[in-house]
Amino acid sequence: MAILLDGSSRVLTQGITGKVGSYHTLRCLNYGMGRDCFVGGVNPKRGGEIYEDMKIFATVAEAKEETNANISVLYVPPLQAADAIIEAAKAKIKLIVCITEGIPINDMLRVRSFIRKHEPDVLLLGPNCPGLITPGVLKVGIMPESIHKPGRIGIVSRSGTLTYEAVAQVTEVGMGQSTAVGIGGDQ
Repeated sequence: MAILLDGSSRVLTQGITGKVGSYHTLRCLNYGMGRDCFVGGVNPKRGGEIYEDMKIFATVAEAKEETNANISVLYVPPLQAADAIIEAAKAKIKLIVCITEGIPINDMLRVRSFIRKHEPDVLLLGPNCPGLITPGVLKVGIMPESIHKPGRIGIVSRSGTLTYEAVAQVTEVGMGQSTAVGIGGDQ
């Protein structure tokens, strides 16, 4: 049984127009049901543009209103990441996946305090996480697709590399994963 992701997920990419964001969003779009589940991107300076047939919005609130997104994945620079996470939380995005590493600790303390006080139903993965994947269905983040196989084993890890190693070993012995989740190595 998969957790957190399925074919009804509605995913936004914050930082979709950057080099890393556009590259990994395209990989996610081309995996499983990615083209059905990824519904838009966010960049405050490029609202109204199109990327891979998806509209880019100026704000997360605008994107949420138009697409009913429930997941956001962030590929934004470390000094802008805290504000991007809080913006997603304020828009009531239920699952925020922060790929960005190196976010200043005081920024993350502000984020965690905001979420606990104002949006306790929001789940934040990361920062510095590889994302999550329900094999064969949907990928959100930077996990390599080729090592995953659908199955019954759930994998959760703090380390991206150890997540991949655990997945590869489970796949190698002929078992698959229901969901693999990287929770992130930064605090």
